[in-house]
Amino acid sequence: MSLGNLDSVRFFAPELWLSAGTLVVLLVDRLVAASPRRSQIAVGLALAFLCVATVTTSQLPTLPQQIFNGLLVVDPWATFFRYLFWTATGLAVLMAAPSREISAGRMGEYCALLLAIAVGLSLMTSSADLVTATLGLELVSIVSYALAGFRSRNRASAEAALKYVLYGGVASGLMLFGMSWLYGMTGTTSMVGAAELLNGFVSRSTAAAATPEAAGAVKVAVVLSLVLVLSGIGFKVASVPWHMWCPDVYEGAPTPFTAFLSVAPKAAGFGLLVRFTHGVVEGVDVPWSATIGVLAALTMTWGNVAALSQTNLKRLLAYSSIAHAGYLLMGLAAASTTGIEAIALYLVLYLFMNLGAFLAVGVVSRLEGEGVLYEFRGLSSRAPFTAIAMALFLFSLTGVPPLAGFVGKFYLVKALVDAGGQWHLALALVGLFNSVLSLYYYARVVKAMFVDRSSNTTKLEVPASYNFLLGFFALGVVAFGIYFEGLKRLASASAVMFSR
Repeated sequence: MSLGNLDSVRFFAPELWLSAGTLVVLLVDRLVAASPRRSQIAVGLALAFLCVATVTTSQLPTLPQQIFNGLLVVDPWATFFRYLFWTATGLAVLMAAPSREISAGRMGEYCALLLAIAVGLSLMTSSADLVTATLGLELVSIVSYALAGFRSRNRASAEAALKYVLYGGVASGLMLFGMSWLYGMTGTTSMVGAAELLNGFVSRSTAAAATPEAAGAVKVAVVLSLVLVLSGIGFKVASVPWHMWCPDVYEGAPTPFTAFLSVAPKAAGFGLLVRFTHGVVEGVDVPWSATIGVLAALTMTWGNVAALSQTNLKRLLAYSSIAHAGYLLMGLAAASTTGIEAIALYLVLYLFMNLGAFLAVGVVSRLEGEGVLYEFRGLSSRAPFTAIAMALFLFSLTGVPPLAGFVGKFYLVKALVDAGGQWHLALALVGLFNSVLSLYYYARVVKAMFVDRSSNTTKLEVPASYNFLLGFFALGVVAFGIYFEGLKRLASASAVMFSR
């Protein structure tokens, strides 16, 4: 039984705190506009509201509960992702504080917009209805368009925002069109039990069809509607063929936001995709698992092949992010609780790896230029700690043991092997091949840092806060590569409602 609006408010408290934080940060930022500590005040307020949201989340009941008359659900899956989003948002705020890409006068806007995105991310993974899922996804998208173009008077940033808007608008239109078809076939926008209604529609329509061609058209309509909905979610996770926006946006957006964009919206997309698959697709007589498997193979292969020739580190990591979306899709293609657990585990590990890699790029581009490959030459002698941390992040993204990336990929491949089908094993082999392939372009960066020599021998003055964050991410990559059982148990607990 779902709760009414008033009874639901206390379950929605973390998002309400962050919504209030968005307004407070903007208001206080205007009131202290003349203060030399304006930037620090904005960062402090944003972190304070994120801490309050985290504490409030920890006090929520653990038993699943539908709220707002069934529009949202509070359960272990939503709670797991809430913690992930609040952490990623807080780290993105800390990464922006010393950045030269975001001026002190605009730090309040940046922090407020990040808090607004965090609310949208939570809505995506907490949605039990297509309407609220769309609201959450659009809130994330619209605010992201603004942050992608946040570097004023920067041509690359303006181009990134424009491309993001155009691709995002098309993806949202396709998704809404697919949702309208689903509503027409099931009579509901709820994702709870929609698979049974969709199966009932297919059975009735097939029985009433006058010809085999008409019966086949019904299944085509169902498949097409699901693919259209997948377009919107696929755009958010940057999977093939909805990945085209990713390299340009990652390159043009401010580096701290690019780091956030590569982790949090991707996690929210997969959180929503799992709910959509479990509630709407599972049990419907369509080859959904095999379709996801094909998308996984195409996504990881295209991302890795395209990254081979990149010399701009932000574009290289953008294609790497596309490839990692393919790895994560392997867990969904396994069509099992083990696969869902592997997705949740990998997303947490990916936060440490990818935020750390983008932070290292931000350190070099902040002090050197644009973050292209030749700027990393001789980095081991000019900023040794940054170079060592970057090498750890890149080897972890490759999946080299005993780093965290190996653990994540191991469980994704294990989920496919446990599924037992021949095509599952073939997809696992494709994933392993792509991991080996990715080593080439990651190793190019490591070679530039530790083997190549640069004509510039000036030591880089890295801010203390950046060194602290690099150490934090590097510690997570190493520690979770060795001691991962606790995190694995959390991932398993989050996916308990998807058990078959």
